[in-house]
Amino acid sequence: MLQTSRTKAIVRQNLEKLAMSIRNIAIIAHVDHGKTTLIDAILQQSGVFHAKEQVAERIMDSNDLEKERGITILAKCTAVNWQNSKVNIIDTPGHADFGGEVERVLSMVEGVVLLVDSAEGAMPQTKFVLSKALSLGLKPIVVINKIDRPDRREDEVLDEIFDLFVSLEANDEQLDFPTIYASGRDGWAVTEVGDEQKDLAPLMDLVLEYVPEPKTREGDFAMLASILQPDSYLGPTLTGKVYAGTGKVNMSVKSLNLNDETVDQSRLTKLFTFKGVEKVPVEEVIAGDIVVVAGLPKTNVSDTICATNVEEAIQTTPIDPPTMSITLSVNDSPLAGRSGSKVTSRVIRDRLLEEAATNVAITFTEGKNNDSFEIGGRGELQLGVLIENMRREGFELSVSRPKVLFKKDEQGKLLEPIEEVVIDVDEEFSSAVIDRLNQRKAEMTEMKPTGGNKTRLIFKVPSRGMIGFQGEFLTITKGTGVLNRIFHSYEPHKGELNKRKNGVLISMNQGDAVGYALNNLQDRGIMFVDSGEAVYEGMIIGEHNRDNDLEVNILKAKQLTNFRAAGKDDAVKITPPKKMTLEQMIAYIETDELVEVTPEDLRLRKAILDPHARKRAAKKLDS
Repeated sequence: MLQTSRTKAIVRQNLEKLAMSIRNIAIIAHVDHGKTTLIDAILQQSGVFHAKEQVAERIMDSNDLEKERGITILAKCTAVNWQNSKVNIIDTPGHADFGGEVERVLSMVEGVVLLVDSAEGAMPQTKFVLSKALSLGLKPIVVINKIDRPDRREDEVLDEIFDLFVSLEANDEQLDFPTIYASGRDGWAVTEVGDEQKDLAPLMDLVLEYVPEPKTREGDFAMLASILQPDSYLGPTLTGKVYAGTGKVNMSVKSLNLNDETVDQSRLTKLFTFKGVEKVPVEEVIAGDIVVVAGLPKTNVSDTICATNVEEAIQTTPIDPPTMSITLSVNDSPLAGRSGSKVTSRVIRDRLLEEAATNVAITFTEGKNNDSFEIGGRGELQLGVLIENMRREGFELSVSRPKVLFKKDEQGKLLEPIEEVVIDVDEEFSSAVIDRLNQRKAEMTEMKPTGGNKTRLIFKVPSRGMIGFQGEFLTITKGTGVLNRIFHSYEPHKGELNKRKNGVLISMNQGDAVGYALNNLQDRGIMFVDSGEAVYEGMIIGEHNRDNDLEVNILKAKQLTNFRAAGKDDAVKITPPKKMTLEQMIAYIETDELVEVTPEDLRLRKAILDPHARKRAAKKLDS
């Protein structure tokens, strides 16, 4: 008995020592500035992988869409041991649309590593994530990454970063930030540009020295849930930081919402901590560590999981509200149900409620007839990723054009969301870009040369003016321009915007598109469908080269007679159809149109398929 007590005391002492050696950091940056690549190098050099182990690039981007698009969508945690200390590292998304992922995980850390490209400098998302970190009082370490680029300008970038800190009202301690120069791809960091380029030890040593130990409280077990992930075996699992006490497997706990109300009571069936990219099961977790718990199916993000005698929830910062919404409804086209297995409103509703529960930046509102659902988010990309995931899961949907979410001020005046748009283009395209954005009610706030015949343009643009601009922008700049945008503020409504200039070509019957008909229609506009593709009445099969919609017969075949035989004419030459991505389609459609989404196909259609009913609805709207 005495031996058992002594063993428990030794284990407890070791756990207390471990708690003192924990560091929790988040790596934040603008999209494509190298966060995930830097984490790859840290994992390699910390001994997480065996010497001969094959490791994929950007190992933290485990989601299929993340690998395809080359961006981080979901915040994820990893942990490495460095000089007998445990460093929990959170990889955060770099795109503004997934800012909700960044906001909720910053409550788990005591320091941030701000990564900035040595050539591009401080960009819109840099400003967004940094403002959130500074408002929480976190101490940043600045890493000027990609220092091996031939067009690097590290001195100017460092000045830009300092000016950004000042503009965000950083305190004196935050302004005295340390700076590291690194190449995440090559796996080295230095404190001065001319130093020997060996490994990432200067960065990791600085993390241990500069980032404070986790902030913990006296009292019984309490942790704040920050990430909710489904698990096919364990059910919902919750990742968060333990603020107080010790949690043990099979311990009785409850969860409190932000109003201190009990939402769940159960036991901790499983506990995990992070080791490298894996979750390791443990019997006990301690204050200061970032852990994963299972066994609380009703608990949600921002809830406090705690011992049964704890009465107060851990407070967290509110998430910025969504600025854009789309309406999802049941697919009612004639081709519905051919490739999807999840087509009813009930399964769509359940899936969207599940998404709203795990993604705090998403809002869910049910329509009047329970057959349509309005989903709010941060932008077209975030909403597009949700729909793409559902599509791959076997869902069929109809998707409306995005609309921005307006507000009213105290005097009742209408306010709309405004975005800060930063554009880098070749000088020859700058005037065309300025002209197009002026048509979208944009206000240019800055224009400056950035070297190499490039110009940086900064605008304030209504969010609704940016819907569908990405494709137009790439056309104007011949694919060479770079556009970044982020929510800025709510301002008075800017007035009506110009609608799409071109009408659409609409199929007047159902069947398979005929090459002969497509060939004859090519002079009318740009086709969206190919020969042999299934079409139906009311489906949009192309873009008209005039401003009105036109119904066309896409099934018309060549008339064969004694005088005209099938083989005597030249072969039909059809221009390849224009194929758009899901986000491009969502941005392209007007308010009376929908995108039909199925696991195999994406189609454009009119909301009202019958042409007579469509004309009656248009007359009612005009009157």
